[in-house]
Amino acid sequence: MTESTSPDAYENVEIDLGTLEEPDAPEVDLNLDFGDDSTETEDDLVLNLGDDEPEPVDEIDEGQAATDEAALEELRSTLRTQAGDWYVIHTYSGMENRVKQNLDARISTLGMEDFIFESIVPTEDVVETRNGQRKNVTRTSHPGYVLVRMDLTNESWSAVRQTPSVTGFVGQGTHPVPLTLDEVERMLAPSVLAKAAAAAGPAAPKKRKVEVADFTVGDSVMVVQGPFSGVHATITDIHANNQRLKALVEILGRETPVELSFAQVQKG
Repeated sequence: MTESTSPDAYENVEIDLGTLEEPDAPEVDLNLDFGDDSTETEDDLVLNLGDDEPEPVDEIDEGQAATDEAALEELRSTLRTQAGDWYVIHTYSGMENRVKQNLDARISTLGMEDFIFESIVPTEDVVETRNGQRKNVTRTSHPGYVLVRMDLTNESWSAVRQTPSVTGFVGQGTHPVPLTLDEVERMLAPSVLAKAAAAAGPAAPKKRKVEVADFTVGDSVMVVQGPFSGVHATITDIHANNQRLKALVEILGRETPVELSFAQVQKG
């Protein structure tokens, strides 16, 4: 006779069927630390390169500083003794030099030399970075504007205003307002200092603004090197001296700020 098993014998039997919930996705640990030992929170995932370090070529010694100050003092002295007032005229962007040529020709043709004395396109020397190469360039410091030193009369106003590509005077309504001497000095100082540095010789250290021709803030670029290769990014800041930029890349559905070198990105 087969011995039956009592139901009580199964009361303490447990069967582990595991969890019925979907298993969690494996955690992804993104290490964006490229050498900085500091610990950052997830909201602060950005490679911190610190402030732009000035390059030796941009340093100015005491001798150069004295030369610059002498050049500026000469400019101030000249401005104080010149006849006429300085006015600013609007031009179409990119037409500043053409406007100056046309205006100078009209002054001679109309015989206005006793009323319109001088026209200047303010310029500045900058170091332009393009395709990873640096080049010294001279460019218009105030695009769309030309300075004119003149005695304002109906005739002189008309001669300037009717110059091709001139769109008007800077002023209140239709009344031109002359610049102060300090304002004129600030606009002319970059070109004056550049001439002083050139006269001092090629060995003299020169301080120039560094700008990037390849990229601008807001550009969409493709990362082509490094851990984010193949990812689109949006530029938020540019460090021209270090040839690096800050950008937002999308990681796991959220935008994360990172810093990249110019060589790591290309325009999309």
